[in-house]
Amino acid sequence: MFRLTHYLEHLSKPADYSKRKPKGPVVIWNLLRRCNLACRHCYANSYNKEFEGELNLQSALANITEMKKASVPAVILSGGEPLLHPHLFDIAAEVKKQGFFLALSSNGVLLTEEIAEKLKAAEFNYVGISLDGIGPVHDHIRGEQGAFEKSLQGVRNAVKQGLKVGLRTTLTHTNYHQIEDMLNLCLENGVSKFYLSHLNYGGRGNKREDAHFQMTRKVMELLFEKAMEYQQKGIDLEIVTGNNDADAGLMLLWAEGKFPSENIEHVKGMLEHWGGNASGIGVANIDSQGDVHPDSFWPGVKLGSIKENSFADIWSDSSHPVLQVLRGGRKSIHGRCRECRFFSICHGNTRARAQQMLKDPWASDPGCYLTDEEIKKENIEFTHHGLTKEAFC
Repeated sequence: MFRLTHYLEHLSKPADYSKRKPKGPVVIWNLLRRCNLACRHCYANSYNKEFEGELNLQSALANITEMKKASVPAVILSGGEPLLHPHLFDIAAEVKKQGFFLALSSNGVLLTEEIAEKLKAAEFNYVGISLDGIGPVHDHIRGEQGAFEKSLQGVRNAVKQGLKVGLRTTLTHTNYHQIEDMLNLCLENGVSKFYLSHLNYGGRGNKREDAHFQMTRKVMELLFEKAMEYQQKGIDLEIVTGNNDADAGLMLLWAEGKFPSENIEHVKGMLEHWGGNASGIGVANIDSQGDVHPDSFWPGVKLGSIKENSFADIWSDSSHPVLQVLRGGRKSIHGRCRECRFFSICHGNTRARAQQMLKDPWASDPGCYLTDEEIKKENIEFTHHGLTKEAFC
């Protein structure tokens, strides 16, 4: 996750930052595959049906203890739709008991006032709700008419309970023109975070749904400018992005001429410490069957199963050939990534897109939107693309 607002604050006013990193990974735990919606870009290939072989409550509770042994700092309960899980609050209670940061990833349709009260009582630290556009755009992507209004009401119910709420929007060619509207929706409804997720190819999410590079760049430039505007006006809305680590390189290019060079160097150092893509290092995924993966979008790489071995043992075993590359400096990544001056802050970007598009997990990420000229030369004049509603007419 690229904390855009955080780095922009350091561009404006450099300050000391912690150089400690968590010992264990953030775990995205898909509790079940069933979902009440049928989203066009669903990486889990979820449907509104029961799936056999999913973890029972006893196995789920035992896994929480094992995650503690692996020094996991945070657990994100996801799906499918986690609010459909019959034991969600039993699992959440144990997660909190063990001292983890507890987050929920939901589509919001089922987040009634009663459920919001239960989430508050369960002490969820964060509730992320997916909204992929305004009105009909969201409904089209989510596959259900009226889904937008239901999800928006879920947002309001959670905010009313005092929960920290974030909106998550997956960027596609269908909704790229509504990103500023999504930011305004956050401001109007007391949402504290906006998370732009680039489309990572997996499940039903594929290249056909993705935003074109020029669209992506315009949206990212909009986010840089809006985050700077919010900072100057004292507006408390955090902007973050995910699933395309080229965002960090683009921000450094965008910053040239706007901030002192020493400030940019300071942030570059922060980004190098952050290290970009964290699949298999700072991020892990456990799917509904109990299989462990380097991230949520790479189901074809199975590191082990918690039905057979503990999560702590699976994660500490670096003998898997994929983990050897991910944790060993990613020297197997080839193509233009090898010549990229942003490799130290990007870490080769997302492997799932390379696997799906090029059938080679170590090829350069085809989702990187930076040009060959930008990644090779030190002195680049950033081209301001601008993003206005007129630009899309």
